Amino acid sequence: MAITNAEIDCRLREVVLRDKPAEMLDASPKGTVPVIVDLDGTVIEESLDVMAWALAKNDTGGWLSPEHGSRADMDALIAECDGPFKSALDRYKYPGRYENEGVVRDDQRALGLVFLEKLDAQLAGRAHLFGKRVSYADIAIFPFVRQFANTDRTWFDVADLPHLQTWLTNHLKSDLFKQVMPKFAQWKTGDEEPAFPPRG
Repeated sequence: MAITNAEIDCRLREVVLRDKPAEMLDASPKGTVPVIVDLDGTVIEESLDVMAWALAKNDTGGWLSPEHGSRADMDALIAECDGPFKSALDRYKYPGRYENEGVVRDDQRALGLVFLEKLDAQLAGRAHLFGKRVSYADIAIFPFVRQFANTDRTWFDVADLPHLQTWLTNHLKSDLFKQVMPKFAQWKTGDEEPAFPPRG
């Protein structure tokens, strides 16, 4: 979404993580996505770093300049999402992976709910986390809220999170989200690299 907002044209190699191409591992041995290989050979391999790279080139929507608060405020909220909330999300979504920790799924949901309630309160009276306009923080955080919601959609939809539920729905229905979400065929060596973001 940040790449699209920044109007950067890329070539896409869609990968299946259980069948990683050698070219991906040559560029980024840690073997996770996303991976950007810039024209000068620079490799960027963390989602937030990709966002920062794209928006530094062209922040067409003013995502880095929130209506309320500062870049530091956005960074602090993103760090909270990336830290305690992401930890709870992983254990709520995949409790079997953390059996050695004695994870109780409902306890992890309760921990995650603390952050969701904070977001819900921040969204009261505004469309987005830092005002009427979409910000960098909205785009960095909403995919994780989406994952949390989809882990038990019945629970999420009846939770007392009215502002957050509306915010999430609006992002999922946005033209920007729909533009970047089509399915692409798995890339293999020698295959065509489709344009990203997709046009039309």
